[in-house]
Amino acid sequence: MSRELSNIGHKVTLISARWTHGTRDEIAADNAPETEEFEGFQFHRINVHKYKHAHDKKRVLNWFEFAWRIRKLPKKLDEKPDIIIYSSPSLIGYLGAHYLAKKNRAKLIFEVRDIWPLTLTLLGGFSQKHPFIRFMQWIEDFAYSKSSNVISNLEGAVEHAKSRGMLAEKFNWIPNGFSEFELNTIKPASKEILESLRHQEFSLTYTGAIGEANSLDTLIDAAELLKDSAGVHFNIVGRGRLQEKLEQEARDRNLKNVHFWGAVAKNQVQSVLRNSDLCLICWRDSKLYNHGIAANKLFDYLYAGKPVLNAYSGGYDLISRYQCGLTVTAESPQALAEGILQFKEMSPKLREKIGQNGREAVIKNHEYQNIALKLNSIILNTRSQA
Repeated sequence: MSRELSNIGHKVTLISARWTHGTRDEIAADNAPETEEFEGFQFHRINVHKYKHAHDKKRVLNWFEFAWRIRKLPKKLDEKPDIIIYSSPSLIGYLGAHYLAKKNRAKLIFEVRDIWPLTLTLLGGFSQKHPFIRFMQWIEDFAYSKSSNVISNLEGAVEHAKSRGMLAEKFNWIPNGFSEFELNTIKPASKEILESLRHQEFSLTYTGAIGEANSLDTLIDAAELLKDSAGVHFNIVGRGRLQEKLEQEARDRNLKNVHFWGAVAKNQVQSVLRNSDLCLICWRDSKLYNHGIAANKLFDYLYAGKPVLNAYSGGYDLISRYQCGLTVTAESPQALAEGILQFKEMSPKLREKIGQNGREAVIKNHEYQNIALKLNSIILNTRSQA
């Protein structure tokens, strides 16, 4: 998005913590320059404490450090912003962004990627009465009140934001998407993965994080239901906190139809997907998803031109909207297994047509070059506000 806004004519500086739990290459992160020019925009890294995983309590320290240090950015970067976009999920950093905007008389746009603290209470099991949850709730409400505009990649987030006091006219949906330039820069995955996929009669592939929210235990249960279905293979490409647990579960159940491949580079994902028959994505059965979903993997799936089996019980379902797959009940191994068999018995020509529906829809609606034009109109409108 920063690259596309730069191409439109904005001077863009992207501010990031040097370290998060999603950082794959610790050495590269440590050695990267503080500031560099990258694809037409400036990229600036802020030093923060490291932590081990998403549930590490030290992650909170990382949030506060980031919030504190962004206050002095204009002096460090020798520039004065007129528009600041603060992107969640961490709400703590919004306080630093608000200070920065006020000091520089800049307009502040709040981007909601995950609805916090709602996600922490509905999926993380935290009590709404927990003091830190209450503190984050105050920040969320403050952000809706003080921001010039609110954007979100969750189409239905507007209803939640309105319930927290946001004026409806402040909200705009800016969906997640993909960069056609990046996805066309394809490199082959390992020979081991590709040869395995090519020899599988019917290959199902999940790519991405292996964590609590991804409901991959449902996938394992479905694999057990289908372990006697000749030719059906489940491929899990990614890494995460629950990876070891799920691998052990598959071994304990003697599931020969489940394959864990670990993570692959971003430019290898399309290689994996295009050699698969069906893409899988699973969600928890939670009212959190009534506001929609915005998983990056979904757009990778659609661009690959493969049908998608979506285990999802929430709202704003893009798979149904674009007629590019099948949506079944979340956290139901039986429904997932039945959906898999439905695609397996389908003619290759029909599967190809369904996959093409998704590819055409994602190119039309979710390429970042087009999404940037919508964001640009919001930026210009924000800049003109009194």
